[in-house]
Amino acid sequence: MTNAVKKNLKTILPIALGVFLVWYSYSSTSPEDRAQILFYIKEANPFYVSVSILLGILGHVSRAVRWNYLLEPLGYKPKLKNNILIILMSYFANLGIPRTGEVLRATALTTYEDVPFEKGFGTIVTERVIDVIMLLLVVSTALALQTDVIMDVLMKKGLDIKSIFLLLGIVITAGIIFILFIKRSTNSIALKIKSFIKGLLDGVLSIFHMKQKWLFLFHTLFIWGCYIGMLWVIKFTVPETIELNFSQLLVAFVAGAFAMATTNGGIGLYPIAIRNALAIFGISAVAGDAFGWIIWISQTLMIVVFGAISFLLLPLLNRNKQ
Repeated sequence: MTNAVKKNLKTILPIALGVFLVWYSYSSTSPEDRAQILFYIKEANPFYVSVSILLGILGHVSRAVRWNYLLEPLGYKPKLKNNILIILMSYFANLGIPRTGEVLRATALTTYEDVPFEKGFGTIVTERVIDVIMLLLVVSTALALQTDVIMDVLMKKGLDIKSIFLLLGIVITAGIIFILFIKRSTNSIALKIKSFIKGLLDGVLSIFHMKQKWLFLFHTLFIWGCYIGMLWVIKFTVPETIELNFSQLLVAFVAGAFAMATTNGGIGLYPIAIRNALAIFGISAVAGDAFGWIIWISQTLMIVVFGAISFLLLPLLNRNKQ
């Protein structure tokens, strides 16, 4: 298989999967259910939808501020307005072709702020590592707060406690063997993996040496607080989900986060993931679908609108930049 074919498949498959899941979601509901879901969406309180969108925007602005804390030790401090526009533009690009946003973001930073591509891209990789760590913390918190419910669901699906611990043990053992192999191996692939992991660790550890590390931590927590808050306020738009508590919504947030990583912006899969997560807590499929579609539509529209505006504004605000 040629590199061109692989590249095209990486672009086409997530989009095709998303389209298929939209069709699947549509075909698996009755006309009555679809009418009810559409009713919920139309009747969604615009105040709570607006608050959710505002939290999303604040999260992106905070990310733009935090980005400068990573760039400052390298000797660069881009304009905040450029950071915001570049970030919004990159999220918009990711809706079309997965992972192009990161490359576009580093390229735009080079074009408009004279930050070398490799240095800008390195800070973006560091951000992604921090995001993965934060997601793991959220997943751990959700598991800790809803252990009984999640274990009950797993047992109903045929996984008993012994099987779960056995699987966990196998995963941990395999991880340790893999780390020891990579550490001792002189194979070229192993050396590349070792170098990559070292680069990631260096990027994460560099946070502890930056001048603004506490502000960096604050913005990291604020960004993820905004992400969770975006989902929290949407619960008030669907009558059946109003009584859900924080820990229950955290389970839905985790499901939605993994859905977002699987398809372009979670198209098709996000509402399904939210519906299945909320079903654990007795929320009907119709209400769960409505909840998922309301937040997905509002946040996707926000990215499309502000991302498209950013594509236009960025060169205009920097038109005297060579």
